[in-house]
Amino acid sequence: MKVTRTIPPPEGILEAALYVDDLDAAERFYGDILALEQIQRVANRHVFYRVGASVLLLFNADETEQPPGNPNLPVPPHGARGSGHVCMTLSREQIEEMRKHLLEWNVPVEAEFDWPNGARSLYIRDPAGNSVEFAEGHLWA
Repeated sequence: MKVTRTIPPPEGILEAALYVDDLDAAERFYGDILALEQIQRVANRHVFYRVGASVLLLFNADETEQPPGNPNLPVPPHGARGSGHVCMTLSREQIEEMRKHLLEWNVPVEAEFDWPNGARSLYIRDPAGNSVEFAEGHLWA
């Protein structure tokens, strides 16, 4: 017999992870082009960025698939292959400014459109091929 428990649902996503094959290229893209605040970089393993109240983790999968080397931080090995996706929130006006900014940096816009509920989205690719979306916050409202 299955026991049903009432538990509180999570309040949000604290962090999201993408996997990249070149941390230097990712650092230039997310730090220089997107102007995200870098929190930490550890050699060729990872680079982390603040995105509002959340954190974007960029990992080199070859490194994170290895067992942890620090017994005080026993993070289980993990990693993914292939393109991932992340969506960051901007207002409609900010999306247009981001579009102009990206084109100035020669970053091609892959798609941009309005969803049925009227929310605007703009899609690009990072150097590793991950899908990066900028969307109005009411997309999922």
